[in-house]
Amino acid sequence: MNKFKTVLDFANKQTNLGFGLVALLTAGGEQIFSSAVFSCPCSDLNFFYGMVFLLVPALALLLLGYILSKKASKLLTGACQRGAALCRWRRLIAAGAALIQISAAALVAPSSWIAVALLNGNYYECAMTGNNASAYARHLCGDKSSRVLCQQQMHRFPCGTGSDVDREDVLLRLRAHSQILGWLLIASVMLSNLLLSCVARCTSPISYLQLKFWRAYVQEESNLIDSYSAKHAKELAERNLKSFFGQKPPEDIITPSCKQWEKISSLYKFSTKDHYYSTLHRYVESCQETDNKMMRMGSVISSEHCDTPAVLGFVDEGRVAL
Repeated sequence: MNKFKTVLDFANKQTNLGFGLVALLTAGGEQIFSSAVFSCPCSDLNFFYGMVFLLVPALALLLLGYILSKKASKLLTGACQRGAALCRWRRLIAAGAALIQISAAALVAPSSWIAVALLNGNYYECAMTGNNASAYARHLCGDKSSRVLCQQQMHRFPCGTGSDVDREDVLLRLRAHSQILGWLLIASVMLSNLLLSCVARCTSPISYLQLKFWRAYVQEESNLIDSYSAKHAKELAERNLKSFFGQKPPEDIITPSCKQWEKISSLYKFSTKDHYYSTLHRYVESCQETDNKMMRMGSVISSEHCDTPAVLGFVDEGRVAL
């Protein structure tokens, strides 16, 4: 279990490796699903049945990607309470950029499902043999003398019934179409990934090593804030229980206020003036010692000024957009 957890932590830090692991698990799930659950009805329901198996699991994986995204949770939590503030164009642009990054990460699993399903060809064969478009049916059956019979029996071909000669030719064409679409989808995803990565790297005003440090800092901060929050919550719970069962006044434990939590919980918008690495870093560096609840830490702001545009938004949570 510890070794498996170590592998997952390493995959989480290495974005491309994590996405590759998601794609591999999705491909394995599709193969199991196709062999154990899918069975073409060979009737008028072929088209709807095949398209449902091809697209609905992909939609479910897409929604699951949004649900499990920490950045999506951070973006949506409390958004209805501060609707007026979100209407500012800068905040809308930042939210839109974050949504694009979230969508890019969430699309890994559904695109893998569709690509593997198209390469396998079972769903596409079932769906297209139930297609009612006469032009497409004529294209599949060709110019043979038995074309009318081929079109009438096409929905039975995935089950191995119907004219033997026509069935083999039609199924081979459908499998070829399906695999061509699958490889085109894979190539388009990889090309889009390459273009976005090149644009992001090319327009970055900071060096590769600083960007690497930035991602490492955000990852470590994310891990430490979970441990610190759990430790502080345990101390607060123990204090309350001791006070309740011991019937004595509770000890003093300092807990951040709602405004303080809100300031460090928002998505980080990079500043062109101050060199901060996260919202927490910006908060502890800029807050003033007003009520002795928070001590201002020593400055680690760089002495050099460098413009950091929104293109580096993918650094948040230590993950690249793709």
